[in-house]
Amino acid sequence: MSTKTTGGRRGFLIAFIVALLAALVVVLVLTLDGGSGPDTAQPPPAQPVAVTPEPQAASQDAVAALPKSEPVSIDIPKIGARSTLVPLGLNPDNTVEVPPVTTPLQAGWYTYAPTPGETGPAVVLGHVDGNHQKGIFFRLKELAAGDRVSIARKDGTTVVFEVTKVHQVPKKDFEREGVYDDTAGPELRLITCGGVFDRSAHNYVDNIVVYARLVQA
Repeated sequence: MSTKTTGGRRGFLIAFIVALLAALVVVLVLTLDGGSGPDTAQPPPAQPVAVTPEPQAASQDAVAALPKSEPVSIDIPKIGARSTLVPLGLNPDNTVEVPPVTTPLQAGWYTYAPTPGETGPAVVLGHVDGNHQKGIFFRLKELAAGDRVSIARKDGTTVVFEVTKVHQVPKKDFEREGVYDDTAGPELRLITCGGVFDRSAHNYVDNIVVYARLVQA
């Protein structure tokens, strides 16, 4: 009896140890394998995404330059400025002429600059006021980027410019502003007086300069 009892206990103990070891092996395998449940599953490796480049915007200088042709009139709808254009040259002191102050609603174009539509900066000048009344460019400072300026030419074409910036420049610094500097494409400069009126000099201390580029020919 005693021998049978001891052998039975030993057999049970050996079976228990074998089962325990088997369970430990299973746990170890699952731990090394990382498990199989959704909480421990690793996401698949990211796949490269093909990127389609965005189309490039059209060049702002895409409008071709036109041959020389004298301008005959100007129209700036935003500020209600419309005028014929008279030719302007240089004064004896080499400053640019301006239209007669007695006719402040008359605008003029600078003949030593390119004509509007040619490559380079065409120049149109007008008074802010004169002869006790508002001038053709009285509201010039109200222009902003994106506004349009149309100029009719002697050859029957009309060129349209889009404003890119507006500067108020002290007259003493005007030469450094580069208003007449060469440009890669057809551009336009509109110039008038602005700022404070100097009564002792009978003139304004600043200039308003509008820069524009050709967008339609």
